[in-house]
Amino acid sequence: MEVEFLGPFAIFTGVLAQFVPVWIGMAVIMGASFVFRRRLAFYGRIFDSPIGMIGFGLVLFWVLTAILADQVAVFDPYVQLRALQNEPPGAIDPENGLPFLFGGDMLGRDVFSRMVYGSRSVMIIAPLATLFAYMIGITLGLPAGYFGGWLDTALSFLANLVLAFPVILLFYLLVTPEIRATPIPGAMAAVLFIFPVIFLLVFFWSRYSVRPDVLWYYITPILLIGGFIYLGLIGAWDPTGRIAMDANTLNIFLAVVFVSSPTVFRIVRGLTLDIKTRDYVAAAQTRGERPWYIMMWEILPNARGPLIVDACLRIGYTTILLGTLGFFGLGVSPESPDWGSTINEGRKLLRIYVHPALPPAIALMSLVLGLNLLADAMREQSMKD
Repeated sequence: MEVEFLGPFAIFTGVLAQFVPVWIGMAVIMGASFVFRRRLAFYGRIFDSPIGMIGFGLVLFWVLTAILADQVAVFDPYVQLRALQNEPPGAIDPENGLPFLFGGDMLGRDVFSRMVYGSRSVMIIAPLATLFAYMIGITLGLPAGYFGGWLDTALSFLANLVLAFPVILLFYLLVTPEIRATPIPGAMAAVLFIFPVIFLLVFFWSRYSVRPDVLWYYITPILLIGGFIYLGLIGAWDPTGRIAMDANTLNIFLAVVFVSSPTVFRIVRGLTLDIKTRDYVAAAQTRGERPWYIMMWEILPNARGPLIVDACLRIGYTTILLGTLGFFGLGVSPESPDWGSTINEGRKLLRIYVHPALPPAIALMSLVLGLNLLADAMREQSMKD
């Protein structure tokens, strides 16, 4: 059966129509944020900057696309239609009349749908891995900078040891199939994934340790919920089957956290060395406040500006790393629609068919651009504090 095609204008309008749920979500969120920006503190000031609004819009677009992928995508990203192998954009499936808006890849899968679903792996792994890295870096960087001495020397040596190793090579070693067969991923998960629980416990303990009646309201859910999530992440106990990661995803997640944590540690340590000399820290010490209270409730809040800016840049950096790993065949899974793997598959026939590789490459570029623009706007606003 001969394949029919949509014209360029029909393809353009079709893409816009598929993203209607995303456009609606963006209009509501950005419109409300702009109207109430004066009441939204640091977040609201992003909308005073045109660059910040553009960056936030690009990031929000892909966040909503990942959330609403089931409504945006036309086809299942894994479905193969042999009749539409390597067909150019606008090819219409003869059976159901639905279009391959960006064409079909070498296996007859919809490039548009794979691009849409590929945003999910990025928007799940990159922010969460960055958050875990920050909790580790903050938990270790604050005492290293505040106390100094042998603790600072030992932790700084370990951080520099990791940073001295070539990043790409370290990633390659951590995510290879041979490593999955060893106890290394399990041991790394047991150590790294406990830090978010430790961070939250120390955070609330430092504030409410003198009020045990209030402290237990915070400590109990952290121990129960945090412990449950921790056991699921390390694969020890997960009755729901929703927390544990597959071997590929776990290795990639651990690799990102392990590589990012030393850099965050150094940033937090440097900020702590500077802020601990300020007058308000001296005033807290004079009042007799405990060291962990000063670190968590005096130093950390005043370091939030640079840390938030770095977090945006680090998520973009992690996005590029995930794309690089997928490009080298070390992505989430061989059939995954993650952008790096899709770009690599399209690259093999790039001289003949351009359409399979371009959409995921543009998607990756636009997300990283949005994060960089958002970080620039945040940096400008943080300098005004």
